[in-house]
Amino acid sequence: MLRWRGLDEVPADWGRCVLTIGVFDGVHRGHAQLISRAVSAARKRGIPSVLMTFDPHPMEVVRPGSHPAQLTTLARRAELAEDLGIDVFCVMPFTAEFMKLTPERYAHEILVERLHVAEVVVGENFTFGKKAAGNVDLLRQIGDRFGFAVDGVTLLAEHAVTFSSTYIRSCVDAGDMAAATEALGRPHRVEGVVVHGDGRGRQLGYPTANVAPPMYAAIPADGVYAAWFTVLGHGVDLGTVTSGERYMAAVSVGTNPTFSGRTRTVEAFVLDREADLYGQHVAVDLVERLRGMEKFDSVDDLIVAMGRDAERSREILSASDSAP
Repeated sequence: MLRWRGLDEVPADWGRCVLTIGVFDGVHRGHAQLISRAVSAARKRGIPSVLMTFDPHPMEVVRPGSHPAQLTTLARRAELAEDLGIDVFCVMPFTAEFMKLTPERYAHEILVERLHVAEVVVGENFTFGKKAAGNVDLLRQIGDRFGFAVDGVTLLAEHAVTFSSTYIRSCVDAGDMAAATEALGRPHRVEGVVVHGDGRGRQLGYPTANVAPPMYAAIPADGVYAAWFTVLGHGVDLGTVTSGERYMAAVSVGTNPTFSGRTRTVEAFVLDREADLYGQHVAVDLVERLRGMEKFDSVDDLIVAMGRDAERSREILSASDSAP
């Protein structure tokens, strides 16, 4: 898969393509349906498929300070798009100038003149251009004028719930990892670099990897979770952990109230493994919330609870690993 940052990286001899457009945060099941439809259309036409997304999130430019919690990093979005068969992952810098493009200029200058689209595949609620004034109907009118087709796809819904990034953020915020998993098609992932914490977990017999996520990462409600832990990369041995392999973990999200903590942290205890993980870029895939964050009367009570959390995580993850 090719990766472009802006339209300056479009080759001079670029031909026609099928394009899908959106933020695609989460690359959830609804997004996957849209992306797969674009990939299928491109293959039928014998031309490349292109996914166009934006950085930063448009809301941060339209209303500074309103950046929503981020379900997936750009790198993760690209990885998931590649898995779905996209040929080109194009990141458009979302600037104040870009935001001011009228729908007509947006379509003509970007879709027609630069990307030479043969077909555009978008969700039925797609909007574009200055003040989001363009919609699918207008895009179809412009397509009729400039010779490209438009496929407006009905949004994916189940059990009266429409799968959207906003819905999934609310699930994550509530700690409902089962609902988030159902909508995403996989567990919600928190990525970050392992940094030095206060070392208290090691003193208690449960050494944890203190994961520092990106600024806008969608962090679930405080509590303890069963999760899969992966050091990103491939084939590097770090003690009894190898990068690219996933391991069972119990993950604590919160402020460590037993010790009057104030800083909210994400700490992963990797089950049955020992490794020096400092500085490693890791991923935590959250499967199920075990309990809320509790303040225990004594350190001994906390240690007993941590043992139960580890054993429960092992049970849940063993069952999920063997599920069809």
